[in-house]
Amino acid sequence: MLRHLARRAAGFAVTFLLISVLVFGMMEIVPGDPASAMLGTSATPETLAALRAQMGLDAPAVIRYLRWLGGLATGDMGVSYTYGVPVGALIRERLAVTLPLTGLAVLLAVGIALPLGVTAASRPGGVADGAATLYAQAGIAVPNFWIGLLLIMVVALGLGWLPAGGFPGWGEPVSGLRALLLPALALAIPQSAVLTRVTRASVVEVMNEDFVRTARAKGASVSRALWRHAVPNALVPVITMLGLQISFLIGGAVLVENVFTLPGMGRLAWQALAQRDLIVIQNAVMVFATIVIVVNLGVDLLYTVVDPRLRKRA
Repeated sequence: MLRHLARRAAGFAVTFLLISVLVFGMMEIVPGDPASAMLGTSATPETLAALRAQMGLDAPAVIRYLRWLGGLATGDMGVSYTYGVPVGALIRERLAVTLPLTGLAVLLAVGIALPLGVTAASRPGGVADGAATLYAQAGIAVPNFWIGLLLIMVVALGLGWLPAGGFPGWGEPVSGLRALLLPALALAIPQSAVLTRVTRASVVEVMNEDFVRTARAKGASVSRALWRHAVPNALVPVITMLGLQISFLIGGAVLVENVFTLPGMGRLAWQALAQRDLIVIQNAVMVFATIVIVVNLGVDLLYTVVDPRLRKRA
């Protein structure tokens, strides 16, 4: 197991380095100059040169990459061109919104998809199966930002149950949680639709295995055979899909946070892109990539928990 963890950690480091090179290279080929964007078209060449030197943009690309990579290792992500504050402080402030939002969306997606998919798989072709299929098709077809707008109109403005946008902070935890419910639901519905289909297909496949039929032949009820034998053995594809969905949730947060005016990482990246604050963009992308890599590492370890065969192989 320790060797398995060491191999996965080495893969994590290599992936992180490759992503950092890709992100830095993409920022280098983006047209425009941050110094020119900050000073405007009326700036003199001397003023531009002085600002570029102050921002460290006059050094060769390789030197700037190594400086940035060393700063990432020590937690120094530089200073925002637009806000004039350390990028690390900006990102920590925004992660306090995005991470709870993503976690709540994952909980909602699993809470919707697992019971719906298992219920549909228990009676293939039945009413519940048809309802789950309809929900999955509709959820996959509708984008999350449109669901967010619909939730604002119906739940927030029409019924007045939850706030339509904004975030009051975590000084009042209940108010903060209420502010995240609708955007988390907007993120969760499309992902739960995909997860419902995966759960149903996986459970149906396992229900036809010999060990489930043997359990039924020994007198186990349909419910016990389903939840005690089929569902635990059907979790590996579900966990795989859940790990892949984290990246979609983070990408969807860019749109949903703007719909609900949440001060999260997605909104920060969107504003930095509009303001050409490249140092914020590249560090935000690296934080997103690191979250996805760590989640997938956790998924690999979770495989060995839910499936003893994989633990023995590892």
